[in-house]
Amino acid sequence: MIGKIEVTIDVIVHATEDISKIFQSFDDLLEIKKEEFTVHETTGYFENPIILLNTKIVKKQAQKFIMKLLELLSNQQIRELIDQIEERTIDSRFHMRLDKQELIKGNIIISEKDTIKIKIHTPIYNKKDTIKTFREIFQIAI
Repeated sequence: MIGKIEVTIDVIVHATEDISKIFQSFDDLLEIKKEEFTVHETTGYFENPIILLNTKIVKKQAQKFIMKLLELLSNQQIRELIDQIEERTIDSRFHMRLDKQELIKGNIIISEKDTIKIKIHTPIYNKKDTIKTFREIFQIAI
């Protein structure tokens, strides 16, 4: 596994959603406790209440999170991530999104709708090493 790594997770929770189910799913599937999230209440475009959840995990916990995430993704999804490394990486940060409703159902699915944003950051000093570095991270699971 890569040495220094950190993971940032951002979730938008709408008033119609049960935040406790989201916290429970993170705990059950990805081993991130409710207490590890920062909760920020705000108002949406139509004056609707929105809760923003954010957490940053580092070092061993970040490595453990990535291993757990890759364990729960299908090999096909991991291959797609590997194929898309170049498009998904900005400044040593790999961007991916998970389907929030699927997470609540107990599934980890890469999606672009109703998503949980995940950024995986590892220091890459030479841009051409980006693909190689993230490929190494993801291929552990295949």
